[in-house]
Amino acid sequence: METLLNRTFEKSGLSSIAEKVFAGERIDEADALRLYESPDLNAVGLLANHVRERLNGNVTTYILNRYLNYSNVCILSCQFCAFYRRGGQEGAFELSVEEIVGKAKEAHAQGLTEIHSVGGLHPKLPFSFYLEMIREIKKACPGLRVKAFTAVEIRHLAERIAKKPIRETLQLLLEAGLDSLTGGGAEIFDPEIRDKICRGKEDAEEWLDVHRQWHRLGQQSTCTMLYGHLEEPRHRVDHLRRLRNLQDETNGFTALIPFAYEPENNKLSASLRRVGGSVDLRNIAVARIYLDNIPHLTAYWVSMGMSIAQIAQSYGADDLHGTIREELIFHMAGSKTPQEQTVARMEKAIREAGRVPAQRDTFYRVAAPATA
Repeated sequence: METLLNRTFEKSGLSSIAEKVFAGERIDEADALRLYESPDLNAVGLLANHVRERLNGNVTTYILNRYLNYSNVCILSCQFCAFYRRGGQEGAFELSVEEIVGKAKEAHAQGLTEIHSVGGLHPKLPFSFYLEMIREIKKACPGLRVKAFTAVEIRHLAERIAKKPIRETLQLLLEAGLDSLTGGGAEIFDPEIRDKICRGKEDAEEWLDVHRQWHRLGQQSTCTMLYGHLEEPRHRVDHLRRLRNLQDETNGFTALIPFAYEPENNKLSASLRRVGGSVDLRNIAVARIYLDNIPHLTAYWVSMGMSIAQIAQSYGADDLHGTIREELIFHMAGSKTPQEQTVARMEKAIREAGRVPAQRDTFYRVAAPATA
């Protein structure tokens, strides 16, 4: 480290952590907690940026994708969720396979490369619906990747709908054409916090085991963390620890996508407000430093807004997610960000941050050459 950097980290009290980071060594949970609690966010960002550039250079990626929620009917009632409805309730919806395929064909014709599809835990849709949905999308749209279902949805399909083991359920979805699992449903793994924000939802090990079994089938997925509600920094560290441990075991996660709780139209909103940009940046930075085995870190502009996502590219993020169309989950909870982004706006946001934009595929592989 240069003298100026040494002084920066000495002043912030982060010298011992900086030595590990610049030596390419793993930090531990106590280090991560210190990073969360450090008053010097810029020093934390410097460390995260070093890791980001060591892993991914100066490139920031994005994907051409569309969100396609097949239904918001759900048997759960997570306290933080503004998306779910009961069957027959005002605002409830469920799309037919034909409607879903029609939307997928529109996306395919526009040159999009990925459909991202999640929904509620629908009590009545048969397992054949999900298999047919994937098969028909793949048949109608050759080359279009289908990234679908949270680990919570998979457990619901396996245990309540198909009445099959998790691995067999995943195998059948894979054979139908499923390309990747989404990382949703992780929220915060700590059981006490989980009981307060999503009582009745699968626990941490149940979530992790779905991804473990998917990875053991030779497949990849993303992971997430929901912050800014009732959790404390120690709960975030615990969450990251569990993700890192599973990645050590399977090496199946391509990226972490952290996002903040949106406080409108849900049961927690009376006492909480959305956290500020400094919290977004710190979560990106600490995750990038701690998760030395997960290759990519996404700044989810839908949650944090494009301005903070631009800054996040200097705090550890090397991906801005996608162009996205028709995002519902965050916007029903009060997000004021746009419903979608154009390629031109995405690339402008990346270049203005001093990075080189590149299109990627579902597996975070560069699909179109980066251009300066």
